[in-house]
Amino acid sequence: MTQTVLTLVIATAFFVASHFILASLSVRAFTIQKIGENGHRAVFSLISAGAITWMLIAYGDARYDTTLLWVSPAILSMVPVLVMPLVTILLVCSLTTRNPTAVGGEKVATDPKPLSGIMTVTRHPMMVGFALWAISHLIANGDLASVILFGGLLILSVGGMFHIDYRRSVTLGSDWGPIALTTSITPFLAVIQGRTKLDWAGIGLWRVVAGLALYAALIFGHPWFAGVPVMMH
Repeated sequence: MTQTVLTLVIATAFFVASHFILASLSVRAFTIQKIGENGHRAVFSLISAGAITWMLIAYGDARYDTTLLWVSPAILSMVPVLVMPLVTILLVCSLTTRNPTAVGGEKVATDPKPLSGIMTVTRHPMMVGFALWAISHLIANGDLASVILFGGLLILSVGGMFHIDYRRSVTLGSDWGPIALTTSITPFLAVIQGRTKLDWAGIGLWRVVAGLALYAALIFGHPWFAGVPVMMH
């Protein structure tokens, strides 16, 4: 393993582990006791920003390592192209919809207004979006650096969903029950099981348009922040 790849492994491991550690109930309670809720969020944000910056810089350096774990057929480069519009729509929805699993979302749990929009699809729209992003890029990229980066993001996003659910079940108690009953981690599962009704109107056309606009911006900027153009065959 080259030095650049080892650095990427360490940076990715730090990025993933720091999220789970800083968000754990014990660490969160300790930091809030010492520096308050806003202080905890500030520390979390600063460490996260530093960790992701380190990881992306390490990824850029490690991309020069030509080690391939598998060779993806050229047609598979279309997978991220097709999946990323869903990802960007999920991200826009997650940032513009009342969500009890989001940062500071505990207040939503006690709100009598029912959950709507993307929450009827999945209660973790941002994490599902990141998981789809990671999976689609793993399919299209078999180089070692990409597998490390996107594999780490997949672990964080999937593990994060269950970690958040556990923390919410502890902190919200009985208020978490109705949320868990009427929503699902897996997209559309609660709808299929008849536990909720799909709320297309709550998602709104404007969120779809905004998500697609974000997708277009990512395609345009991909050569700059990823170092390679989006491949379309």
